[in-house]
Amino acid sequence: MPPLQAGTPAPAFSLLNQNGETVSLSDFAGKKVLVYFYPKAMTPGCTVQAQSLRDSKAELEAKNLVVLGLSPDPVKRLTKFTERDELNFTLLSDEDHAVAEAYGVWGLKKFMGKEYDGIHRISFLVDENGVIEHVFDKFKTKDHHQVVLDYLS
Repeated sequence: MPPLQAGTPAPAFSLLNQNGETVSLSDFAGKKVLVYFYPKAMTPGCTVQAQSLRDSKAELEAKNLVVLGLSPDPVKRLTKFTERDELNFTLLSDEDHAVAEAYGVWGLKKFMGKEYDGIHRISFLVDENGVIEHVFDKFKTKDHHQVVLDYLS
């Protein structure tokens, strides 16, 4: 399934965060939510992306935006990632990748000649009414935060 497009209602979800607490997309009704999918916690690209979002939190919050990072990592790994990198936003564990599949970001990937299923690094801006406003699918991990801020400005 291809990634969802702008104008589509965002699929609802409830997942465990890095503290083992259930977080639902509906918890943020009335706010914009950046639902960003990343392949694996504590890997170089994902770390750079997360640190940039961490460092931009005040600017993002000023735009009424909440950041939710989703990966297939178990809660324990998300806890380590949050502590190691002093992350100040919510990470969610999508271990069975059901949410990634609902958003169309789980699929065939190729790396160094090998093919495997995994998460494609795509982010969705969900508006205050739960509709996908914009899809970010062309960015470098170090620039992701800036691409989002530029769009919101």
